[in-house]
Amino acid sequence: MATGKFVSYYRVSTQRQGQSGLGIEAQQSAVMDWLNGGRWELVASFTEVESGKNDSRPQLQAALQACRVHQATLIIAKLDRLSRDAAFLLNLQKAGVKFLAVDMPAANTLTVGIMALVAQEERNMISARTKAALQAAKARGVKLGGDRAGIIRDIQKVGSPLGVAAVKARADGRAQDLSETFRNLQGQSLREAAEFLNANHIPAPRGGSWQANTVRRVRERLGVAAADD
Repeated sequence: MATGKFVSYYRVSTQRQGQSGLGIEAQQSAVMDWLNGGRWELVASFTEVESGKNDSRPQLQAALQACRVHQATLIIAKLDRLSRDAAFLLNLQKAGVKFLAVDMPAANTLTVGIMALVAQEERNMISARTKAALQAAKARGVKLGGDRAGIIRDIQKVGSPLGVAAVKARADGRAQDLSETFRNLQGQSLREAAEFLNANHIPAPRGGSWQANTVRRVRERLGVAAADD
């Protein structure tokens, strides 16, 4: 049964969720259900609308300050949802305030400290893998100015240095999707093929319009030759 003063903290990861209330209502419901009964006071409530990759937590800092001012306990709905958020966990560990996670009521400062170390190491490993894979892709002649976000998503999806293989597989798959179209373009020059593809609104592999070099690269993947290649 809850007793004492509490400060609630909720977080959603996008501005859209913050405006719509999606996610916040579920967190609020979990907190209020846990507090139901007993003698307690919710002295303040704070909601953070931030990307998970953004380490700035102004509302968290305000919530922790309110806890110190009122000698209250910080209450959150789900610690597991924030278990990979190193910035949140480190701030919570260093705050010097009591906290309660509704989904993990037995969690303590030691638990949070271990979670923070694991979360930070995961972020470091993902960053290192992404940089290494992008460098390898660049060395192979992959232009990173196009669908770079897609390349990074593939690397992180695989979750290992083999992400470069995922990028290659993606490019090969796109080329195979275009194989029948390219067979019908045999005998046309690179420029003529690019003009045909653009005129028919067929997106290039990384989006945008087709250029002669783009056609050449896809033909090389497919082994399709042309008179001027």
